[in-house]
Amino acid sequence: MNNVSWKQFLSKYTTFVTFVVLVFVLAILTRGRALTWDSIKTLIIAESVRAFASLGVGMIIITKGIDLSIGYVVCLTASVAASFAQIPEYETALYYGHSFPLPVPILAGILAGGLFGLFNGVLVAYGKLPPFIATLGTMSIARGIQLIYTKAAIVSSLTPAFKSLAQSSIGPSFFQIPYLGIFVAIITFIIWVFLKHTRQGTNFYAIGGNAQAARVSGINVERDLLCVYFYAGLLYGCAGVLQAGRLGLANALTANGMELDAIAAVTVGGVSQNGGVGTVGGMIIGVFTMGLINYGMSFLMIDSYYQLLVKGGIIIVAVFFDMKKYAKRA
Repeated sequence: MNNVSWKQFLSKYTTFVTFVVLVFVLAILTRGRALTWDSIKTLIIAESVRAFASLGVGMIIITKGIDLSIGYVVCLTASVAASFAQIPEYETALYYGHSFPLPVPILAGILAGGLFGLFNGVLVAYGKLPPFIATLGTMSIARGIQLIYTKAAIVSSLTPAFKSLAQSSIGPSFFQIPYLGIFVAIITFIIWVFLKHTRQGTNFYAIGGNAQAARVSGINVERDLLCVYFYAGLLYGCAGVLQAGRLGLANALTANGMELDAIAAVTVGGVSQNGGVGTVGGMIIGVFTMGLINYGMSFLMIDSYYQLLVKGGIIIVAVFFDMKKYAKRA
C-alpha cells in the first residue's frame, strides 16, 4: 500500500519532485554557494522573460497546438518596444527627435505581439493549417518584419525609465526582489485563475482532449483557438518588452531560440503534447527547472556545448515519459 501511495505521489508531482532533487544536488555540488539569495535572484531575472513565453505556449499546447514563432515574435516585439523607448536625441534613433511617454513602448510591444498572435490564430482556427506549419511560416515572417523595421540595426540607447521596468528591484539591500519576479508572479496568478476558474479556460482543456467532442458539446472551437493564440501573442509581447528593458537594447538575435526553451520548459513541467493536460504551476516549475539546470552547469563551469546536449536529452526524455503516461488515452 505504501509503495502504491509513493508511486501515485511521484506520478502526480513528478515535476515538483524533480525540481527539489535538482536543488539538493546543486546545493551539494556547490556547497550551498549556488543557492545564496544573490544567486537565486540572478536565476529569477534570467528566467522571468522566458516564463511569459512559456505560459503563452503552454496554453497553446493544452489545446493540442504548437507555436514555433515565439522566438522571432518576441524579437519583433522587443524591437518595436525599444524603438519607441529610445532617447530622442540619439543619432540613429528610429524616431529621432520624438519623445514618447513610458506607456507607449509598453503598449506598442504588447499590441505587436497580440496582432501576431491573432495572425497565427486565424491561420490555425479558420485557415485549418496545422499549427506546426502555420507557425513555421509566421516565424519567418516575424523575422523578416523585424529586419525590415529596424533595417537590421541594433535598437539601443533606451530611456532609463523604460530600462528600470526590468532592471530594478524592491526591498532592503540584503533581500531585494527584482521587478521581473513580481511581474511573473502576477501574470502566473492571472493565468491560473483564467485556466482554472473560467469557462474559456475549461474549453481549452476540452479542445485539447478531444476537439470533435468539444464541438459537439457546444464549444466554439474556432473562436477559442483564435483566442488562445491571441492571448499567447500578448504574453510574447510582454516578454519582448521586458527583454528589451532587461538588455537595454534589441537586435536580430534577441530571444534567439526562445521557442525551443519555452516548449521544453512546459513539457518538462507536465504539459502533455497530446493536449488537454497541464497546470500553470507545472509550467512555472518547468521554466525554473530548465533554468536551474542551465545555471547549475554554468556555475560548475561545464562547457556550453555540453549544456546543449543535456537540454536536448531532457526534452527527449520528458516527451518519452509523457507519451507513455498518457498512452491509455489514445
